[in-house]
Amino acid sequence: MMTEISVQHAIGRVLFHDITRIEPGKFHGRAFKKGHIITPDDVDKLLKLGKDNIYVLNLEDGFIHEDSAALRIAKAALGHGIQVMPPSEGKVRLMTTKAGLLKINVAALDRINAIDEIVFATSHTNRQVAAKRLVGGTRIIPLYTEEDKIIEVENICRECFPIIEVVPFKKLQVGIVTTGNEVYHQRIEDKFGPVMMAKINELGSSILRQIFVPDSIPMTVQAIHDLLGEGADMIVLTGGMSVDPDDRTPASIRAAGGREVTYGSPTFPGSMFMLAYIGTIPVVGVPGCAMYSKATTFDLLVPRIMAGEQIRRSDITTLGHGGLCLGCSDCRYPNCGFGT
Repeated sequence: MMTEISVQHAIGRVLFHDITRIEPGKFHGRAFKKGHIITPDDVDKLLKLGKDNIYVLNLEDGFIHEDSAALRIAKAALGHGIQVMPPSEGKVRLMTTKAGLLKINVAALDRINAIDEIVFATSHTNRQVAAKRLVGGTRIIPLYTEEDKIIEVENICRECFPIIEVVPFKKLQVGIVTTGNEVYHQRIEDKFGPVMMAKINELGSSILRQIFVPDSIPMTVQAIHDLLGEGADMIVLTGGMSVDPDDRTPASIRAAGGREVTYGSPTFPGSMFMLAYIGTIPVVGVPGCAMYSKATTFDLLVPRIMAGEQIRRSDITTLGHGGLCLGCSDCRYPNCGFGT
């Protein structure tokens, strides 16, 4: 299927694959593009790249070139919010077209990568992503492979579609209840509300209203019910989330009719996170560390809520593996391992 020809005798021949050049610390990329017609001036350059020979490919029926294979895999796998970039060096990249929550069918991805000679890599699932971000790449290992393998990938993609997609965030009206005698009586300035407002606005939602209450279960319950009556799509409570006797936010959420999913998460920071539902409305108790930490359990789970997911306890317990923030001096979240 491949015929070997010395570069000196390859003038006028067409390359059927990209040729890469690597200069450590200087350059890493494509030196010659697939489809390039070799000229006399190219001979010395090819020799310096270690290419004493080139190969002429004559594919038989039932086999497929690397570029065509990668394109077919990518097109079969992608869902909404993803676009396919042109092949380069045998690889096809997948980029986001809009902001939202990246969703990967991990089980299906594992099945695809179990097929010999197939490679499909993605970013972590359940991550907030912006538009025009690289989130995946696929290729085959050799220059060509049996078409049956690509058909097997396409069958998995049809069965489990989509393999990769971006789910847009819903535009929610979010009510905030800020608890604590010190803030209610204006002994200190509220620092938590602005942080929550910024995070919620970044996710494309808006603030319905912020209500301040003391450390009082009846008043906190009333504030929750007031916000529900005003049409809140989600309620966020700040303050009073620790186990101190005067921290009454978890008890207030339960007293308001909250069906508790969890009080506590296997994550640091953010272990004192609480999630409950009143009917279909999510009610979130935010741990105090979210006031100063860029990434906590709030940042792992609230984007999923805003993408329309109903969070289960199992979604939270699985966060233990990867749930330790390393506290980097220059926080790069979500481009790190926290929560994965």
